[in-house]
Amino acid sequence: MPELPEVEVSRMGITPHLNQQTIRRFTFRTAKLRWDIPLELKRLEGQVIDAIKRRAKYLLIETAAGSAIVHLGMSGSLRVLDAELPAGKHDHVDLLLTNGKVLRYNDPRRFGAWLYVEPGQSHEVLDKLGPEPLTDDFHAEYMQQRALGKRVAVKQFIMDNKIVVGVGNIYASESLFRARILPTRPAMSLSAEQWQCLVSHIKHTLQTAIEQGGTTLKDFSQADGKPGYFAQELQVYGKAGEACPVCGESIQELKIGQRNTFFCLECQS
Repeated sequence: MPELPEVEVSRMGITPHLNQQTIRRFTFRTAKLRWDIPLELKRLEGQVIDAIKRRAKYLLIETAAGSAIVHLGMSGSLRVLDAELPAGKHDHVDLLLTNGKVLRYNDPRRFGAWLYVEPGQSHEVLDKLGPEPLTDDFHAEYMQQRALGKRVAVKQFIMDNKIVVGVGNIYASESLFRARILPTRPAMSLSAEQWQCLVSHIKHTLQTAIEQGGTTLKDFSQADGKPGYFAQELQVYGKAGEACPVCGESIQELKIGQRNTFFCLECQS
């Protein structure tokens, strides 16, 4: 599943091609992805794209007549292509521009989404989201306050989008390893210093992934078709049984909240 860095890389990839361009037409080849595709998206036809923004893992294509909200789901991707290029089997949505280009949404599992929100309004999928991890609103004092009385494993806690958005499974494991914090620790047990360290590593890990183009996963590549490179930097994720890059002990794996989690018992406590 594309995580926050991959979605941000997609945003950066499509922005130069879409910003200040006019939407000529929407083409929907299915009526439903994760949810029904709202026909209100047709209101954006003839509108100039003012900006492409990101909130959590959602992309917002903004116009004066409202915004399209796009979620890549489990396997979705966006490409900017010449409009003459025929659509493939899993190409479900086209946003045709007057410059002859098309933003094409491909989603084999159809678990993504295209939604509509009116100008100046919010959408229910965005209403209960926590702060963005790369902003000043996400800091150690905030996390320690939210963790008061919380016995849930710290890995589950930092992956809760109501607490902070976008810390997906890969980046949670990597950040906890870099902070030397065991992922099974109750969130309430972390000290102020440990929260400071963990928040710093979450920010650094996500920013590094964005800078390097997103993690290379089988279901993701950038808007220009080039894969990301952060996978080269992974220290524990997906490396169960391999030697820890710090101490040499075997990397462990277990499920926390139904998600595979990787860690080193020697380095993390």
